Amino acid sequence: MSSLTPHLDRVAGPADLRQMPDASLAKLSDELRAEVIRAVSQTGGHLGSSLGVVELTVAIHAVFDTPRDKLIWDVGHQCYPHKILTGRRHKMPGLRQKDGISGFTKRSESDFDPFGAAHSSTSISAALGFAVGRDMGMPTGDAVAVIGDGSISAGMAYEALNNAGAEGRRLFVILNDNEMSIAPPVGAMSTYLSGLSEMTPFASLRAVAEGMEAAMPRPVREGARRAREMVTGLETKGTFFEELGFDYIGPIDGHDIHQVLNVLRAARARASGPVLIHACTVKGKGYAPAEGSADKYHGVSKFDVETGEQSKSKSNAPSYTSVFGATLADTAARDPDVVAVTAAMPSGTGVDKMADRFPARVFDVGIAEQHAVTFAAGMAASGLKPFCAIYSTFLQRGYDQVVHDVCLQNLPVRFALDRAGLVGADGATHAGAFDIGYLAALPNMVVMAAADEAELVHMVETATQHDSGPIAFRYPRGNGRGVEMPEQGSVLEIGKGRVIQRGSDIALLSLGTILEDCERAAARLEAEGFSVTVADARFAKPLDMDLIRDLAHSHAALITVEQGAMGGFGALVLQQMADEGLLDHGLKLRSMRLPDRLIEQAGPDEMYADAGLTTDDIVTTARKMLVHNEGVIDLDARR
Repeated sequence: MSSLTPHLDRVAGPADLRQMPDASLAKLSDELRAEVIRAVSQTGGHLGSSLGVVELTVAIHAVFDTPRDKLIWDVGHQCYPHKILTGRRHKMPGLRQKDGISGFTKRSESDFDPFGAAHSSTSISAALGFAVGRDMGMPTGDAVAVIGDGSISAGMAYEALNNAGAEGRRLFVILNDNEMSIAPPVGAMSTYLSGLSEMTPFASLRAVAEGMEAAMPRPVREGARRAREMVTGLETKGTFFEELGFDYIGPIDGHDIHQVLNVLRAARARASGPVLIHACTVKGKGYAPAEGSADKYHGVSKFDVETGEQSKSKSNAPSYTSVFGATLADTAARDPDVVAVTAAMPSGTGVDKMADRFPARVFDVGIAEQHAVTFAAGMAASGLKPFCAIYSTFLQRGYDQVVHDVCLQNLPVRFALDRAGLVGADGATHAGAFDIGYLAALPNMVVMAAADEAELVHMVETATQHDSGPIAFRYPRGNGRGVEMPEQGSVLEIGKGRVIQRGSDIALLSLGTILEDCERAAARLEAEGFSVTVADARFAKPLDMDLIRDLAHSHAALITVEQGAMGGFGALVLQQMADEGLLDHGLKLRSMRLPDRLIEQAGPDEMYADAGLTTDDIVTTARKMLVHNEGVIDLDARR
């Protein structure tokens, strides 16, 4: 047992918290915060958000009967304190690592994770589902949703609030507001809150909220007024939440464990319908490097606890995100019609570089991908050239808008899909595995994939000049290959690929950055005596059928290779070849792509090895296609 964490060492699960006095819970919070910092320094991860909810996490588990009561963390990137308190402390060294625990909540991992999450704004909907289950006799208790101020800006959260208010069921929503700070509890406010849970009779939680605000010193009352206006946009006595049917309590100091405990106890004891508790927190709380950082250490690599210095990438090549951001900013300098839209990810997508130079032409719409897509469509209809920069996995949230508002109207929205393919430690929830299939299925859509960072520059220019309809280009997380970069991109001919090297036995037709693996595989195969063609398709739609016909007629075997799911590039090639009768003459054809299962978190190279998409896998597949038993197939007979 560590002498540094005497309270935390006594916690095997949340039930132990319920036996501790409040003073011990306060000390436990300090130890828990230090434990989170130590653990994340060794693995990397979402540090700032987890540090901001330490006291909330302790208080919720101390007051509610988890796991019978269902605690649902929106997004789940703030769940590290929760994991430590729910029996997974010893597993934290494996956080976000291969065969380790997830960086988000995950149903298969623990009974204390009743609902998995990694995308935002789902918690209130799920909590209402649990509340209905409870009221219909399912073995579940209360439902508690913890949602951040960013996540609650998304339309789905408001849809859930509206439904929950109309249902009127007992439900707890904690709004974790880390954008506003309030004055520390002093005087009458502290006195009022201290006696909150003992108040009887307790007419309603609305009376509690009104009494709490009246008891506040004037500066704190002003903070409460600002908080109410922030979430309502209106200078009215009632809040938006109250108009929806919620009892509203707040704002409270989310780092004052005594305040939080008293409010939660009162709410749990007295609530009969939906309750929203507005807690103000500080992202990165308690760790100076995080609190002082512009991004509050939202996502960090391994770091030194004493200095906060993060480990640097060993690659000298620029990241794909930075290449896109710099190229877009340069493009905007040449073309005043270029604008950019991001859904709460300006730095994550690289459009912050354009925002620094042209702030009036970059629009961060918050966590609202549906709105982002249709907003971009409107700008395209006006004559502007919008780039809608959204991670592949997040564009899924705006798919109906891509179909209905962009493709059906054939509007020239440019979709920049970062994080295409497998993304490493964020795992399956963030994999950009499906965009090739879901975009290429749509009429009017052009789909490109960059093989390296220079190709990405060309694709940005191609998208800029493409005014005849929607166009998308995908690129992965991480660093490029270190290729020579053009000063300015060139416009690619739509639907035309390129041959990298010419052979005669087998053709490797690649889409995207897996081209590098194909080139390495070709070198190994040629060392074994095989003649190999390597081609970069560049486009998943429209396909370069002249190139594909050439490869089919001049080779005994053809392999398509992509870092996407079933139903993607390989399927498109196979369908088109079948339609043209290119499979009728003995051509051997294989499709290498992600398997029909989820790939769990690990390093990207480990994930692609798990998926069977490495240089070794390409060599093995090609060798099996070229060799029959102990002899080489008769290529002359094939030709």
